[in-house]
Amino acid sequence: MSVLDLTGTAPVVRATLTVGVHPNRAVLDGKRHRLYVANGDADTVSVVDTATDTVVRTIRLAPYEGAQVGSNPDALALSADGDTLYVANSGNNDVAVLDARSGRIRGLIPTGWYPSSASIVDGRLLVANAKGLGAGPNDGPNHPNPYGTFTAPDQYIGSMMVGTLSRIGLPLHEDQLAHWTRQVDENDGFDRHDDARAASVLPRRTDERSPIQHVIYVVKENRTFDQVLGNLGKGNGDAGLDLFGDESAPNTRALSRQFSTVDNFYANAEVSAQGWNWVVAGNSNGFTEQTWVANYSGRNHGYPSESNDPAIAPQRPDDAYIWQRLAGRNVSFRNYGFYVGRTAPGVYKAGDPVLDAQTDHAFPGYDLSCPDSVSRAVPCGTTRLAEWKKEFDGYVAGDNLPSVEFVRLPNDHTAGTFPGAPTPRAYVADNDWALGQLVDAVSHSKYWKSTAIFVTEDDSQNGPDHVDAHRTLALAISPYTQTGRVDSTFYSTDSMLRTIELLTGLRPLTQFDAYATPMIGSFTNRPNYGAVKPSQPLDEVNGPHAPLAAQSAAQDLSKEDQINEQLFNEAIWKSVKGADSTMPAPRHSLWGSAAPLAPAPAAGAGAGAPAKAPDND
Repeated sequence: MSVLDLTGTAPVVRATLTVGVHPNRAVLDGKRHRLYVANGDADTVSVVDTATDTVVRTIRLAPYEGAQVGSNPDALALSADGDTLYVANSGNNDVAVLDARSGRIRGLIPTGWYPSSASIVDGRLLVANAKGLGAGPNDGPNHPNPYGTFTAPDQYIGSMMVGTLSRIGLPLHEDQLAHWTRQVDENDGFDRHDDARAASVLPRRTDERSPIQHVIYVVKENRTFDQVLGNLGKGNGDAGLDLFGDESAPNTRALSRQFSTVDNFYANAEVSAQGWNWVVAGNSNGFTEQTWVANYSGRNHGYPSESNDPAIAPQRPDDAYIWQRLAGRNVSFRNYGFYVGRTAPGVYKAGDPVLDAQTDHAFPGYDLSCPDSVSRAVPCGTTRLAEWKKEFDGYVAGDNLPSVEFVRLPNDHTAGTFPGAPTPRAYVADNDWALGQLVDAVSHSKYWKSTAIFVTEDDSQNGPDHVDAHRTLALAISPYTQTGRVDSTFYSTDSMLRTIELLTGLRPLTQFDAYATPMIGSFTNRPNYGAVKPSQPLDEVNGPHAPLAAQSAAQDLSKEDQINEQLFNEAIWKSVKGADSTMPAPRHSLWGSAAPLAPAPAAGAGAGAPAKAPDND
């Protein structure tokens, strides 16, 4: 951080101080010449002596000894006498109460989801919780709403979630603070481990070996569980919300039936700007969380995921991304489309040099003009599946398949009813056919016995789901994957990331994947899989009179999520269900502190917030 001298005609930098990664908030104690600085990606508070321009103390906020990053402090408030510092930990859903003189943490106060601002007013500590109580289902009207007068204008997850205000009376009595500290521990569950029943090939520790020596991590775009598996006939689905059945998503559905139907899996993120950070880093820092709304609502702010690219803004912690951990342990990997941009026709490069060195530069990133599997004349030069398959065949021939492959298959995002673009069903079929052929190729190769394929979406924002707007698809495919059963274990994006880490010998990236439940319930033995070609015509395109075609044509599809989401979702619905059909109105199911309506995740996960917070308004 910089210290500026403002006494002259122009500011002059008097000193530059080294604090923690991503300093984001500061509060001044003028009487004692102390400036407290919250470091969001270091989980610390730096104490600066403003008389000498030196950092005199670093206060650590980790919830337990040896904890990875994840507390994500992002707000500060100082008592009038300067003796007590309140630090909002957005990742842990709490406020840490510090003795400002000694730096000792006296205790913790539970809050709502993602506390992002704190202040002391009229003898009360006021804490704004940016994500409030979560989203809940988004599939129907007239669902009870604890806010009474509030009604979200559409089914979009970003509109459904509303903030709350926690009011805490001061001063705090020690008995009450001790009780609240125990409540935070219970909410976050750092000392709970849900894998005691494990009897599978997944290692319990990073030093254990598994017969699974190769991982293929496939990430798609923006679908909910109900949209693709709602009428599967297995698991907790709502058939009335299913848009993509056996005609357009036969492989996703067959894989779910044959291997494991994972019906309680939630994206940690609301949108892609956060989702890609959760997918590869197990966290989404304060910069992304507090700026994506301005970008998505068109308020003159850049796309925050790009700002989190380590090559563009190195405010991220060192070693923050899974590929950096792999490289540090000399674990081989290959990248197909993760964190890349087009630098020339048919050339896609990653901003991070560590990732770019292992990137297939012919494999397209997010670009809806590039097909996942269907050959057509496009500027990309290849389909994603064909490019991946060319290299995979070479690895089979050379007996040198990397330990980890990152594969992006984004076309289930669809282009809505944009005239001339493939229809939503055709886009999903293109995406599904690519996934099916990828699994087919691996399952009939010599690497099948030693490979696990993990498939999920970066988020679930484009469509309804009767359980929660965060619920999404997840597949675990391998010879050791459970056969034909429903796995209703509570999982999140971090659960899949943690499973991959265990298989590749990596320590957790953050607190979130450290305490996430690995996908143990989905593993045992399973034979080969054969791809199923969708009956949906893969070359079907939207006509000029497709439902909401003119409105879709006005949307920006050059980058993910730069569109009117409600319009987009309605266009997709009418494309599949018919121009005269009516998309279900929003149903909001926000819960109070006593009883969540769906399994609430631990701090920072994607389907709710810790209950029993004090006096949430």
